[in-house]
Amino acid sequence: MTTPAPTAEEAAWFVCHTKPRCEKKFAALLERETFPHSLPLVATERRYGNRIRRFTKPLFPSYVFARIDEPRRNRVFQQDLLVRLIHVDDEARFLAQLATIESLVASGLEATLHPLLRHGARVRIVSGPLKGVEGMIEDPRSPKGVVISMDVLQQGVLVAVPLADIKLLPG
Repeated sequence: MTTPAPTAEEAAWFVCHTKPRCEKKFAALLERETFPHSLPLVATERRYGNRIRRFTKPLFPSYVFARIDEPRRNRVFQQDLLVRLIHVDDEARFLAQLATIESLVASGLEATLHPLLRHGARVRIVSGPLKGVEGMIEDPRSPKGVVISMDVLQQGVLVAVPLADIKLLPG
């Protein structure tokens, strides 16, 4: 028995948060169930001694984008791969951004995930001599580093830290 194609009213786009390293398995499940979906993959290489291995990995680890119709929604939970579904509120904006990401991936240009930084965003330094130190972003348009505060003096110290060495903290 075939399932009729979903109407626009019944289907909605979701960000599917998968368990770690389950993105490709979940995308295969969506393919079998005929759900429209997108899993942007980027090529990467890893060196093991004098050997180089090439493989593809998700641009957004643990996330797959899918259009899921309500009557068949339980089908995405049939394997233990999904953590949660996040509903997309502004589908027009989401689809425009997804098209841009898919164009970028298709271009073959090197792409890496980069956190969106805002003024005052709390960050932790994850490598280098200041590993473990927390601070805040001063100027996200021209990030020159992280401000480390000394609250008792009501002052802060701006220290140059490469963006690759910081991790955005929640909240």
